Amino acid sequence: MAFIPLLIGLSCLLVLRYLWYTWVHARKAQSWGCASLPSYPTDLIGLNTLKEALRADKEGTIPLMLQRRVEELSIREKRRVATFRIRQMGRENIFTCDPANIQAMLATKFKDFELGSLRQFTLHPMLGTGIFTSDGEAWARSRALLRPQFTREQISDLDLEEVHLQQAMRALPVDPVTRWTGETNIQAILFQALRNGGELPPDHFSGYFDRGQWYVSQRARFEKLHWLVDNKESRYVNDKVHAYVDQFVNKALQMSAEDKPASSHYVFLEALVAVTRDPIELRSQLLNILLAGRDTTASLLTWSILMLARHPAVFQKLRSTILADFGPYTPNHDSITFAALKSCRYLQYFMNEILRLYPSVPINRRIAANDTSLPQGGGPDGKSPIYLRTGQAVYYSVFVAQRQKELFGEDAEVFNPDRWFDRRVGWEYLPFNGGPRVCLGQQFALTEAGYVLVRLLQRFDAIEDVYPEKDIKYTLTLTLTPKDPVTVRLHEAAAVSAT
Repeated sequence: MAFIPLLIGLSCLLVLRYLWYTWVHARKAQSWGCASLPSYPTDLIGLNTLKEALRADKEGTIPLMLQRRVEELSIREKRRVATFRIRQMGRENIFTCDPANIQAMLATKFKDFELGSLRQFTLHPMLGTGIFTSDGEAWARSRALLRPQFTREQISDLDLEEVHLQQAMRALPVDPVTRWTGETNIQAILFQALRNGGELPPDHFSGYFDRGQWYVSQRARFEKLHWLVDNKESRYVNDKVHAYVDQFVNKALQMSAEDKPASSHYVFLEALVAVTRDPIELRSQLLNILLAGRDTTASLLTWSILMLARHPAVFQKLRSTILADFGPYTPNHDSITFAALKSCRYLQYFMNEILRLYPSVPINRRIAANDTSLPQGGGPDGKSPIYLRTGQAVYYSVFVAQRQKELFGEDAEVFNPDRWFDRRVGWEYLPFNGGPRVCLGQQFALTEAGYVLVRLLQRFDAIEDVYPEKDIKYTLTLTLTPKDPVTVRLHEAAAVSAT
């Protein structure tokens, strides 16, 4: 029975160790002027908050759930609460929509925060090691590899954009008499790049890529129990995604310098092969940039079409601006340049407003890499700093931040591109993140989306939402998209038929 005294002794040591570290952290927090945070009500483990998140996911209301939590705590505390503690599946997280705290994590205290191990657990099975899954030197290497893809010269080359746009246009045939298209799921066209009006087979890569992202988001919600989400289907989906990309990687690795076609265009995969011949790294870099380039821009365009269909006055104002700046729809698109798109002010206002209300990445997370603090959220008035131990997870939501009335006025929930006239913003508007990890492809995405909007509104003089009575619901995986298909009818301008 000698193990009983040993067990008691070990238990005492653990208790003493816990008390010691609690005292050390309390002293440090006090010396930094930190104060306590309000907590979102849940059970001891945080099972209720998981159930709440899974239910909201099923209902298509996750971003609204985040807003509601902020509102409920604000009512309870009788003040605006923008930062609070919340427990989910055994992990105590901090949630914030306070621009000062977001700025600290992404910029002024950048070195105190990292993506952390959970990002690896959730994204790595599908994406591998890349800009969205790594920290430190691995992240710096990935960013350096991606940077040449987003030079001014690359962004300004819109000829390839026109080729892909025309493929999408073939999926929008019009009736020769009425000049209306049929009822069209524009979201499918933008995300799947349908060719010649055809439909993709059910086992196409894009379907597996979307399903893989759903598994990624579910792993994140299960926190420490993320492994519960991994199953036969998730592994099969990842294998399909990897096999598809590996085809291109292997072809690039086998191609000799003499085999490469003469071209003045920069090709990302060819540039990667010149730096590394590791097939796993090549696959990972391609998947990371695919996620950044496909889903975020398609999300922006899908929300744009939905808002244009539901706000005819905005549609007419934007179309009039586009016709004044770029002329009517013709095969010649030379006037639509990077500089001209940037100079089209109302087009930029429109995209700003889309990204304010429907940011492509509405919620993100950082982990404290060492003991540190955030500037606001503690104390009775929420103005005191808050203390973070090493390993503390902090979620931040630009979706909630960008809809706060305190930051964007009483009409913050209203879609109104005119609010951007002569408006300057800071950390309250972050659709492309900020600090050293600011999105490399920001100008690329805005240029692509702006180009597509110009060409669409040159060709079509009206867009109708087939289901205008439907409430907007959300699908949130790694990006934010409408849950229901965006089904519209588009009317071709008479000038197009005459060309």
